[in-house]
Amino acid sequence: MAKVVLEGINKSYPGGFKAVDNANLEIADQEFVVFVGPSGCGKSTTLRMIAGLEEITSGTITIDGKRVNDVPPKDRDIAMVFQNYALYPHMTVYDNMAFGLKLRKFPKTEIEQRVREAAQILGITDEQLQRKPKALSGGQRQRVAVGRAIVRKPKAFLFDEPLSNLDAKMRVQMRAEISKLHDRLKSTMIYVTHDQVEAMTMGDRIVVMKDGVIQQVADPISLYDQPRNMFVAGFIGSPPMNFINGTLQQRDGGVWFIEDGPGLSLHAPATLAAKLTDHLQKPVVFGIRPEDIKHTITGADAATSCTATVDVVEPMGAEIFLYLNTAKHTFIARVNPHDKAQVGQKLQVTFDLNKAHFFDHATEQVIV
Repeated sequence: MAKVVLEGINKSYPGGFKAVDNANLEIADQEFVVFVGPSGCGKSTTLRMIAGLEEITSGTITIDGKRVNDVPPKDRDIAMVFQNYALYPHMTVYDNMAFGLKLRKFPKTEIEQRVREAAQILGITDEQLQRKPKALSGGQRQRVAVGRAIVRKPKAFLFDEPLSNLDAKMRVQMRAEISKLHDRLKSTMIYVTHDQVEAMTMGDRIVVMKDGVIQQVADPISLYDQPRNMFVAGFIGSPPMNFINGTLQQRDGGVWFIEDGPGLSLHAPATLAAKLTDHLQKPVVFGIRPEDIKHTITGADAATSCTATVDVVEPMGAEIFLYLNTAKHTFIARVNPHDKAQVGQKLQVTFDLNKAHFFDHATEQVIV
């Protein structure tokens, strides 16, 4: 397997559009790294440059210590799994999986052994090996595409949104299978998706991209708990983080977040206040996750709570998403399903300030 290193990678197209801007990243041997971000952020372009399917405008890519900028895709010893499966419709599943090995003149006995091993790993039956791709379901076709990559025993596996064409249930099943496959093969895997749930559940580390720029690289929990900026905070998490504009002010010996205009006034706990004193009287953005807003039945502290009207109730089974309105703005709370909130009901909600995030209003970078 192999370590993959990106150093100062740039990709520009005619007309001046910059798809990837100075990407620097080191992917360790046997690591599972997921690129995530909205459409057009540069994640697939980055993957295609690693694969050699896109030329690099500037920078260096090394795979297993070898500079591969000018190395053709077939000589990089990587395998790529595409969104649309890219199977040959006139070939059987067996021949699709064996095709790359036949091109490289592998002995028939080794081809047979590798295809059977991959089929066993992926749960592809002998009967399915003799079928054509059109006779398979979407999930089965994706297994074949992954199997075609496995038989080559490459230095790295690249996945370009491989589950996008599957239904919700099959996506959950396949992402679990790909994660198990990584554990079994102990291989380097680079995975691209626009689905942050896929990213959070699969990756050892996640690379968040926006407008061609890497915003943050971290393990899933660190990314969720310690976002570097407002984009990462809002993109990672479902429902997304709530944001409210305001200023930090000192009152009664403490630090308060005061919403712009008449609105929320929230008292920061002492441990948090000490980190905010350098930003007093400056515009900030208060951010809080939906699960850190609680429906308070009795004894609400006025310094950390407010009254809000329920606009929408979304039952999710084990939890409920409440869309709340304070007459000035709306925010989302994730609450216990037994709270039985009703549309139009006025609720007292409390913000857990110990889990709050504050961002600089101008730069959108995190303060706390």
